[in-house]
Amino acid sequence: MIYNFGLGMSACGLIISLIGFASDITSLWNAGLVMLSVGLAIGINRWENLRSYSFTVWIMAGFVAAMIYSKDLIIWGGFNITHKWIVFLVIQATMFSMGTKITLRDFIDVMKMPWGVFVGTFCHFLIMPLLGFSLTLIFSFPPEVAVGIILIGSCSSGLSSTVMIYISKANLALGISVTAVSTLVATLMTPLWVKILAGSLIEIQLMSMIMDVIKIVLIPIGAAMLHDYLKTYASHTGKRVVHLLMYISIVWLVYMIAGGWGSLIEPMSADNQMMMVVVNFVAGGIIWSVFYNWIHRKFSSVEKIMPTISMLGIIFFTTTAAAAGRDNLMQVGVALCFATLLHNIGGYSIGYAMSRWVFRLDEESSRTIAFEVGLQNGGMASGLAAAMGKLATVGLAAAIMTPLGNITGSLLANYWRRKEIKPVPSATPAVAAQPTTTTPQP
Repeated sequence: MIYNFGLGMSACGLIISLIGFASDITSLWNAGLVMLSVGLAIGINRWENLRSYSFTVWIMAGFVAAMIYSKDLIIWGGFNITHKWIVFLVIQATMFSMGTKITLRDFIDVMKMPWGVFVGTFCHFLIMPLLGFSLTLIFSFPPEVAVGIILIGSCSSGLSSTVMIYISKANLALGISVTAVSTLVATLMTPLWVKILAGSLIEIQLMSMIMDVIKIVLIPIGAAMLHDYLKTYASHTGKRVVHLLMYISIVWLVYMIAGGWGSLIEPMSADNQMMMVVVNFVAGGIIWSVFYNWIHRKFSSVEKIMPTISMLGIIFFTTTAAAAGRDNLMQVGVALCFATLLHNIGGYSIGYAMSRWVFRLDEESSRTIAFEVGLQNGGMASGLAAAMGKLATVGLAAAIMTPLGNITGSLLANYWRRKEIKPVPSATPAVAAQPTTTTPQP
């Protein structure tokens, strides 16, 4: 029923936009376009073979709304929802939700396929940063927009890559392991590459960026891993230790709120203050992990809504980044879209070629690494751009690559799904183990 309603809404939006365009009434055709895109995002699920594109259409609907109603989307009652801490919290919720689809077993499985994981991680952090930097030399973008291209290229793999790998029937176990490892490695590699490649364009505070990566990526993922430990592996003693850490964390944060920050932290140097902020985030992560584990024990179905939360988070930061940077995007939009498309497709192509012909991996594993290289963590890039206070410029490339990557990834995954894999005797299999996680969801 809801799908038919969406299709009806989409049809009405199309009619309204055409009437508005013909009569030159801007407000009418703008509203019609938003109705068209939102209705299509709802209604596309009516056809089972198109449901894999639903998430992509929702991102596109958010992008359309951002271009048309930019100020209305980011200013609510005089409050700007692109404020650094709002974006931080949304990105952390998104990362935690994604992290619940990664388990400690995925890190253990790395030992079963070390060569494939090394190849995937090496290709990812070599190809995408250097390709992004090369594109900034070819296109004459403003410095902060160019930094955004380098930033998105330097981030870890996006968890949407596991969805594409699953659809394409590639090596899912390898993909999950590469995503897990690249997320950890990004703690150092992302700030380092941005400092090396973009340090001449804008001022980059290396230590500050490392701390931001820890806050928006490592701590939420770590909280999800702690939940997995409590759920799957923890003994009675292990649970008591974690709960003790939770109580200590609660006391610490209460002390900070009650005045400890002003008396203890403010007299410290700037670097030490950054470290103490991370300590506070760690304490919050431990508390949330135990709380979520309790919710999971009471209502195990909560796990089913986590992919939806991550989807909503991705739609949020894509939409807000596009809305905040609308004016900049209007100036460089076509060129930036083209450069981002080259970045994305280049990642697939070079990642596949290097893993297949340089490192001699099998076809299935090479397809996996193509996705792991070409699809980036847009949430991480948006969070770092917000931390810089430059979401409207540095965050633009992430806002564009997220929907583009989902479109190209879906097309490539469905193409490879229909193309039979012919084994080559000389190829090196990356892994023989079957994936141990549940079927990934977009």
